[in-house]
Amino acid sequence: MKDPNCIFCKIANGEIPSRTLYEDEKFRVILDLGPATKGHALVLPKEHFADIYEIPADLAAGAFEIGQQMAVRMRERLHTDGANLVQNNGEAAGQTVSHFHLHVIPRYKGDGQHILWKPGKASDQELDAVAETLR
Repeated sequence: MKDPNCIFCKIANGEIPSRTLYEDEKFRVILDLGPATKGHALVLPKEHFADIYEIPADLAAGAFEIGQQMAVRMRERLHTDGANLVQNNGEAAGQTVSHFHLHVIPRYKGDGQHILWKPGKASDQELDAVAETLR
């Protein structure tokens, strides 16, 4: 199902032009208009799912499979030094469009991007409690 008010639904289904890198019956991969680095792409499902909590597992897996293929293509053709595959869920995590999408961000030595986090600290008791809660 598509959401008629969702810009990513419109792009994924060809209603809004994009620089398409790949397309099949379930996904479209486009260049991001605000790229973190040269070649930054988005994997968009053609159906509307707000986030990881809504998308069926097989489609989420398909998005990551395509993301991996794009990362390999970028390494071969753009001569990248690495890649980040980033998928944000919810405003607190940096999601700005409520349509599941996977960022494939090619990385280059010295590119100035910092798509990392500052490691926190947790006691053994905290780690044990969280592990028990999530098992």
